[in-house]
Amino acid sequence: MPDRGPAAYDWDVSHESEVTGMHGPSSPPPTIVLVHGAFTDASSWAGVVRLLRADGLTVRAPANPLRGLAHDAVVLRGMLRDIDAPVVLAGHDYGGAVITQAAADADNVVALCYVAAFGLDAGECVLDVTNRFAPAPVADATRTAAPPARTPGGPDSELYIREELFPQVYAADLSPAARRRMSVTQRPIACDALTGRSGPPAWASMPSWYAIATADRVLHPAAQRFMAQRMAATEHVLDGSHAVVLSQPGAVAAMIREAAEQAR
Repeated sequence: MPDRGPAAYDWDVSHESEVTGMHGPSSPPPTIVLVHGAFTDASSWAGVVRLLRADGLTVRAPANPLRGLAHDAVVLRGMLRDIDAPVVLAGHDYGGAVITQAAADADNVVALCYVAAFGLDAGECVLDVTNRFAPAPVADATRTAAPPARTPGGPDSELYIREELFPQVYAADLSPAARRRMSVTQRPIACDALTGRSGPPAWASMPSWYAIATADRVLHPAAQRFMAQRMAATEHVLDGSHAVVLSQPGAVAAMIREAAEQAR
């Protein structure tokens, strides 16, 4: 999966309203917005996108800047304002923290889907969650580095997963070729993104779904269960690694489809 930088992957298909007897048009199907997490890019959703589009849904997968929670939520919120339709937001990994904050002020978001993702509470940060549970293997597999180019207001350091450890830590259930490709094309996350405090959580006031990856070595499955239960989410338990969006796109798409159907 090559790093495509700030460009968004934007998969759209058009829809026409359905007519149901004498009652006029039904509500339009929601637009699905997929937000990726750390160490990858929007192409990680490619299999899920293909399946959702086959169902006739409009799908957007924007680039998540990975620069900091407040900044990334503002970027996503701006995109949501441009969508003239109900929205189902899905986040993977750190993308879950971003959708939790961005959706709180987005009137058109009708449901949230988390895939091995951070669903933070008010005042909480990513490290608060990870430190609450036994360390996941990723804790000993990361390295920090200075950004290749410093910009005013930019991060002082970025976090990577060590290339030689990435395959077994992040994506053990992908093919060897896919694991190698991901390890050398990973997008770093600003270290400040791990300590940014969340605002009031959107999941407190809207229906949520959560796919728990039971073989996850990045975000402890116990942490995932804790967050899913805290938000009273509809749980889908998947036997997959942290890269479950790639290894089990059918199961992830099914959960998002369920959320879209119930929201509609």
